[in-house]
Amino acid sequence: MNVYTQPQQSHSWNGTTYRILLSSAETQGAMSIVHGVAGPLEGPPSHIHEAEDETFLVLEGVIDFELEGTVFRRGPMETAHIPRGKRHSFRTGPDGAVCIAVLTPGGFEGFFEEVAAAGFQIPRDIAAVAECAARYGSQFTGPGLAQRG
Repeated sequence: MNVYTQPQQSHSWNGTTYRILLSSAETQGAMSIVHGVAGPLEGPPSHIHEAEDETFLVLEGVIDFELEGTVFRRGPMETAHIPRGKRHSFRTGPDGAVCIAVLTPGGFEGFFEEVAAAGFQIPRDIAAVAECAARYGSQFTGPGLAQRG
């Protein structure tokens, strides 16, 4: 049995701490798994992943998701599946949230490392964040639930 494991990496960015539980390097690109701990009312701008499906498992708190204009809420032990190519955003509840995100295929976890290392902030550095996201096959499409209040 050939098992490759690397130390888990954590990256704090834009009100959320991302811990890479399983990297694309460990799955030969098949997937990555990210643990996220976010503060109250946090979330990204609306965006589209060209290559990755995202599946979220909410562990604590609530998260409001927006998928192609439809808003829905998930709480503890509930999931949300976001297919690739679909515009989406999300916003944590007033007490924050903890979740697991599974991205298939993997690779997008590098975005979190890059923006955290650069110290980018939304909205101040939105152009630089969007440029970074584009390198990972994601495009911003406008304000998300968190930016719209």
